Amino acid sequence: MAYQAFYRVYRPQSFAEMSGQAHVKQTLQNALLYNKTTHAYLFNGPRGTGKTSAAKIFAKALNCERGPVSEPCNECETCKSITNGSNTDVIEFDAASNSRVEEIRDIIEKVRFAPANSRYKVYIIDEVHMLSNSAFNALLKTLEEPPSHVVFILATTEPHKLPLTIISRCQRFDFKRITATDIVDRMNVVLADSGIPANDQALKVIAQAASGGMRDALSMLDQVVSFSGEEMTVEDALLVTGSIGQEIFYQLAESLLSKDVGKVLTLLEELMKEGKDAVRLTEDLITFFRDLLLMNTAPSLDDLLELASNDEKFKVLASQFPVDKLYRYIEILAATQQEMRYSNHAKVYLETALLKMSQVKESNSQQEVDLSHFEEKIVQLEQMLVALEQQVKQGVASNGGQTPQASESQKRQRLRTQTGYKAPSGRIQEVLKTATKQDIQLIKSHWTTIMNQLQKSHAALLNEAEPVAASDSAFVLKFKYDIHCQMAADNQTFSSAFSHLLMNLTGKMYEILFVPEEPWIIIREEFIRHKGLKTTDSNSDSPSEMSETEQAADEMLSFMKEEKAATEDPLIVEAEKLFGKEFVEIHDD
Repeated sequence: MAYQAFYRVYRPQSFAEMSGQAHVKQTLQNALLYNKTTHAYLFNGPRGTGKTSAAKIFAKALNCERGPVSEPCNECETCKSITNGSNTDVIEFDAASNSRVEEIRDIIEKVRFAPANSRYKVYIIDEVHMLSNSAFNALLKTLEEPPSHVVFILATTEPHKLPLTIISRCQRFDFKRITATDIVDRMNVVLADSGIPANDQALKVIAQAASGGMRDALSMLDQVVSFSGEEMTVEDALLVTGSIGQEIFYQLAESLLSKDVGKVLTLLEELMKEGKDAVRLTEDLITFFRDLLLMNTAPSLDDLLELASNDEKFKVLASQFPVDKLYRYIEILAATQQEMRYSNHAKVYLETALLKMSQVKESNSQQEVDLSHFEEKIVQLEQMLVALEQQVKQGVASNGGQTPQASESQKRQRLRTQTGYKAPSGRIQEVLKTATKQDIQLIKSHWTTIMNQLQKSHAALLNEAEPVAASDSAFVLKFKYDIHCQMAADNQTFSSAFSHLLMNLTGKMYEILFVPEEPWIIIREEFIRHKGLKTTDSNSDSPSEMSETEQAADEMLSFMKEEKAATEDPLIVEAEKLFGKEFVEIHDD
């Protein structure tokens, strides 16, 4: 008899021999035991996970001469005929080769005939997603209400391509990828039955390369056995599967740790010359650093290691990597893997990723800086809290015993903390010292023209703004809302356009000082109070003895007092007298 591949010879013949898929096996066996089988099943999952094998085992259990039973006997004539494919009542149908509606109509015609030798007629339709739309439509009614002696088992790797009307008429079973441990266990059984000595490290390499598919694993095992001859080695397994040995990964990780970029790129170039695939290498690197992360965080879970072994040198290597750096490595490689899918230059992406990884820094120093920053903030908040408690105990009233210096300090604090935009209070005070009533009236007289000539986006910023003070070279623009003030101050195009437009109208180039409403009130009050005190001290001087600048400042002071009186609400003034300005907050409803 001709030689048969391992995956054909060792196809499971009972549920007990199936690797993994415990949820599928238990559900089907319980349905057989309690006679609750249905007329249509859908088996979906990755390739090589046992879908077709499970369908044939289920067909044998349904038709076994001793059944229906939870496990087929594999000894009766019915079981044997299903195993060797000679049973006419178990029909395997390849939808990839017979996707037309004519083939499905042939099935529909024969469904109504009773089984010849078995209890049930079982139709196993493999790769069912390959059927055409017309074939699905033809199958639909028969799949919903077949004769009582018919069972349909549909198998597919791409269930999303099936019409929902087909899926809703079936019991769906999702086959999962088989774990590396289950694959290794099954390969050990195969090698023991074949009389071939096993090598655990070589089997792990094969299981890793199989990516959860038992058929792929047994095919690669067949190749490795044929290549190795009498004794299977890790090197043979690496060569046949195209995988990379632990030593190369160890050298790469060590070079990244020491930031030896030249050695990292040299190792990569050697692997590329050996014909390694860059995408596959990226996947293996992710798995390797995942193993190092596992050694750091859960050293007792040695069984979950895939590429790195639990040797002492790997444990030492893992301990030298901070956990944050390993997380960052995995993030970089995962992002690179996604980018490789849309490029023909996978090697360049991998080289770039390795360069990024060699430059990753530990975050300990940064964490210390951040902690010290927070400690400073905490100290400041504690000081503010103590000061507030003292004020509450003393019972602050209108000017309630506070010195002018304390009041000014609180006003400056409010100026900094209550507004998102920091107003240039010192520069505004300088403007107020030389501001005149004529200058502000000049700007106000052209305000409507300015608003009409500005761009709509710029004019929108000035809807709630107005000029409040002006000197010969600068003027103060007050905004009702902080956000508008911030936007205007940050918009250099707006400032330039506004200044040039004003120069064309007035003949003067003004500097614009932006200020929100609340800071402006504080700055205005300070100016009025300081200027008022100075005027009282020098009230003996006659107007003729005063300089032109002082006269202009006095004129501006009286103008600002009039403006303040016109804008202040008598209710707010009374509340500030009763409770103090520091405890009165104004909210617009």
